[in-house]
Amino acid sequence: MNSFPSWLFAPIILSLTAIPAWAQTPQEKPPTPLKAIAVLHPTAGNKVGGTVRLTEVADGVQIQAEITGLSPGKHGFHVHEFGDCSAADLASAGAHFNPTSKPHAGPDAAERHVGDMGNVEADASGAAKLDYVDHEISLTNDQRSVIGRSVVLHAKADDLKSQPAGDSGARIACGVIGIAKNQ
Repeated sequence: MNSFPSWLFAPIILSLTAIPAWAQTPQEKPPTPLKAIAVLHPTAGNKVGGTVRLTEVADGVQIQAEITGLSPGKHGFHVHEFGDCSAADLASAGAHFNPTSKPHAGPDAAERHVGDMGNVEADASGAAKLDYVDHEISLTNDQRSVIGRSVVLHAKADDLKSQPAGDSGARIACGVIGIAKNQ
Protein backbone atom coordinates (compact mmCIF):
# COMPACT_ATOMS: atom_id res chain seq x y z
CA MET A 1 0.00 0.00 0.00
CA ASN A 2 1.30 3.37 -0.97
CA SER A 3 1.57 5.83 1.80
CA PHE A 4 1.56 9.58 1.25
CA PRO A 5 3.04 11.94 3.81
CA SER A 6 0.33 13.89 5.75
CA TRP A 7 1.97 17.23 4.99
CA LEU A 8 0.95 16.69 1.38
CA PHE A 9 -2.79 16.94 2.24
CA ALA A 10 -2.61 19.91 4.62
CA PRO A 11 -2.87 22.62 1.92
CA ILE A 12 -5.93 20.91 0.43
CA ILE A 13 -7.72 20.65 3.79
CA LEU A 14 -6.92 24.27 4.64
CA SER A 15 -8.13 25.49 1.27
CA LEU A 16 -11.44 23.66 1.72
CA THR A 17 -12.12 25.06 5.20
CA ALA A 18 -10.82 28.61 4.94
CA ILE A 19 -12.97 31.24 3.26
CA PRO A 20 -10.90 33.68 1.26
CA ALA A 21 -11.22 37.37 2.21
CA TRP A 22 -12.76 38.29 -1.12
CA ALA A 23 -15.64 35.84 -0.55
CA GLN A 24 -16.52 37.10 2.93
CA THR A 25 -19.42 39.55 3.22
CA PRO A 26 -19.57 41.67 6.34
CA GLN A 27 -22.66 41.23 8.49
CA GLU A 28 -24.71 44.38 8.14
CA LYS A 29 -26.60 45.58 11.17
CA PRO A 30 -30.31 45.93 10.52
CA PRO A 31 -31.32 49.58 10.34
CA THR A 32 -32.43 51.07 13.64
CA PRO A 33 -36.14 51.92 13.49
CA LEU A 34 -36.99 55.61 13.44
CA LYS A 35 -38.40 56.81 16.77
CA ALA A 36 -40.23 59.96 17.83
CA ILE A 37 -41.51 61.37 21.12
CA ALA A 38 -43.98 63.98 22.32
CA VAL A 39 -43.92 65.23 25.91
CA LEU A 40 -47.41 66.39 26.94
CA HIS A 41 -47.83 69.70 28.76
CA PRO A 42 -51.17 70.82 30.24
CA THR A 43 -53.23 73.90 29.52
CA ALA A 44 -53.93 76.28 32.43
CA GLY A 45 -56.00 74.65 35.16
CA ASN A 46 -55.11 71.09 34.12
CA LYS A 47 -52.57 68.66 35.59
CA VAL A 48 -52.14 66.41 32.57
CA GLY A 49 -48.65 65.18 31.72
CA GLY A 50 -47.01 62.26 30.06
CA THR A 51 -45.20 60.99 27.03
CA VAL A 52 -46.20 59.58 23.68
CA ARG A 53 -43.59 57.40 21.98
CA LEU A 54 -43.79 56.53 18.30
CA THR A 55 -41.66 53.77 16.77
CA GLU A 56 -41.52 52.66 13.15
CA VAL A 57 -42.44 48.96 12.87
CA ALA A 58 -42.92 46.67 9.85
CA ASP A 59 -46.62 47.42 9.36
CA GLY A 60 -46.94 50.99 10.65
CA VAL A 61 -46.02 53.05 13.69
CA GLN A 62 -46.32 51.72 17.23
CA ILE A 63 -47.93 54.31 19.50
CA GLN A 64 -47.17 53.99 23.22
CA ALA A 65 -48.56 56.59 25.60
CA GLU A 66 -48.38 56.98 29.36
CA ILE A 67 -50.47 59.86 30.66
CA THR A 68 -51.36 61.08 34.17
CA GLY A 69 -53.51 63.80 35.65
CA LEU A 70 -56.68 63.04 33.69
CA SER A 71 -60.24 62.82 34.93
CA PRO A 72 -61.42 59.18 34.85
CA GLY A 73 -62.92 58.06 31.55
CA LYS A 74 -62.20 58.48 27.85
CA HIS A 75 -60.39 61.42 26.27
CA GLY A 76 -59.98 62.22 22.57
CA PHE A 77 -56.40 61.77 21.39
CA HIS A 78 -55.23 63.14 18.04
CA VAL A 79 -52.30 64.34 15.98
CA HIS A 80 -52.90 67.97 15.00
CA GLU A 81 -51.50 69.68 11.93
CA PHE A 82 -49.01 72.09 13.54
CA GLY A 83 -46.26 71.56 16.08
CA ASP A 84 -47.30 74.70 17.94
CA CYS A 85 -48.63 74.36 21.50
CA SER A 86 -48.15 78.05 22.37
CA ALA A 87 -51.76 79.31 22.51
CA ALA A 88 -53.50 79.13 25.90
CA ASP A 89 -56.36 77.12 24.34
CA LEU A 90 -53.98 75.19 22.01
CA ALA A 91 -55.73 76.56 18.92
CA SER A 92 -52.22 77.14 17.54
CA ALA A 93 -51.95 73.35 17.00
CA GLY A 94 -54.55 73.66 14.22
CA ALA A 95 -57.04 71.01 13.19
CA HIS A 96 -56.61 67.24 13.12
CA PHE A 97 -53.79 66.24 10.79
CA ASN A 98 -55.64 65.24 7.61
CA PRO A 99 -53.39 65.39 4.52
CA THR A 100 -55.55 62.88 2.62
CA SER A 101 -58.81 64.84 3.09
CA LYS A 102 -60.72 61.94 4.68
CA PRO A 103 -63.64 62.20 7.14
CA HIS A 104 -63.06 62.01 10.89
CA ALA A 105 -63.34 58.47 12.31
CA GLY A 106 -61.75 56.00 14.71
CA PRO A 107 -58.23 54.62 14.39
CA ASP A 108 -59.46 51.33 12.87
CA ALA A 109 -61.72 52.90 10.22
CA ALA A 110 -60.97 52.28 6.54
CA GLU A 111 -61.12 56.04 5.91
CA ARG A 112 -60.03 58.52 8.55
CA HIS A 113 -57.81 61.49 9.27
CA VAL A 114 -54.18 60.39 9.52
CA GLY A 115 -54.22 62.03 12.98
CA ASP A 116 -57.27 60.18 14.32
CA MET A 117 -55.96 58.05 17.19
CA GLY A 118 -59.30 57.60 18.97
CA ASN A 119 -59.39 57.77 22.76
CA VAL A 120 -57.23 57.05 25.76
CA GLU A 121 -59.08 55.81 28.84
CA ALA A 122 -58.01 57.02 32.27
CA ASP A 123 -58.53 54.83 35.32
CA ALA A 124 -59.83 56.05 38.70
CA SER A 125 -56.41 57.50 39.54
CA GLY A 126 -56.31 59.54 36.29
CA ALA A 127 -53.67 57.38 34.57
CA ALA A 128 -54.01 56.15 31.01
CA LYS A 129 -51.87 53.90 28.84
CA LEU A 130 -52.12 53.21 25.16
CA ASP A 131 -50.18 50.74 23.03
CA TYR A 132 -51.19 49.93 19.47
CA VAL A 133 -49.86 49.95 15.91
CA ASP A 134 -51.24 52.72 13.70
CA HIS A 135 -51.33 51.93 9.97
CA GLU A 136 -51.87 55.50 8.71
CA ILE A 137 -49.24 57.50 10.58
CA SER A 138 -45.72 57.71 9.20
CA LEU A 139 -42.40 58.90 10.61
CA THR A 140 -40.69 59.11 7.22
CA ASN A 141 -40.61 62.07 4.89
CA ASP A 142 -43.96 61.61 3.17
CA GLN A 143 -47.37 63.31 3.29
CA ARG A 144 -48.43 61.21 6.32
CA SER A 145 -45.37 62.05 8.43
CA VAL A 146 -46.23 63.35 11.91
CA ILE A 147 -42.72 64.61 12.73
CA GLY A 148 -42.96 68.28 13.74
CA ARG A 149 -46.72 68.12 14.34
CA SER A 150 -48.42 67.87 17.74
CA VAL A 151 -50.32 65.35 19.85
CA VAL A 152 -53.38 66.88 21.55
CA LEU A 153 -55.43 65.39 24.37
CA HIS A 154 -59.05 66.50 24.83
CA ALA A 155 -61.34 66.90 27.86
CA LYS A 156 -64.06 64.53 26.60
CA ALA A 157 -64.33 61.29 24.67
CA ASP A 158 -64.07 61.34 20.89
CA ASP A 159 -67.34 59.89 19.54
CA LEU A 160 -65.38 58.74 16.46
CA LYS A 161 -68.05 60.01 14.04
CA SER A 162 -68.98 63.71 14.49
CA GLN A 163 -67.43 65.91 11.82
CA PRO A 164 -64.99 67.44 11.65
CA ALA A 165 -63.30 66.36 14.90
CA GLY A 166 -65.34 63.93 17.05
CA ASP A 167 -66.89 66.41 19.52
CA SER A 168 -64.20 65.71 22.13
CA GLY A 169 -64.24 69.09 23.84
CA ALA A 170 -61.52 71.42 25.00
CA ARG A 171 -57.85 70.76 24.39
CA ILE A 172 -56.23 69.98 27.75
CA ALA A 173 -52.67 68.97 26.85
CA CYS A 174 -50.29 69.18 23.92
CA GLY A 175 -46.84 67.94 22.93
CA VAL A 176 -44.76 68.52 19.81
CA ILE A 177 -43.64 65.33 18.04
CA GLY A 178 -39.88 65.30 17.59
CA ILE A 179 -37.34 62.75 16.49
CA ALA A 180 -36.18 60.71 19.50
CA LYS A 181 -32.67 59.50 20.20
CA ASN A 182 -32.32 55.89 19.05
CA GLN A 183 -30.96 53.64 21.77
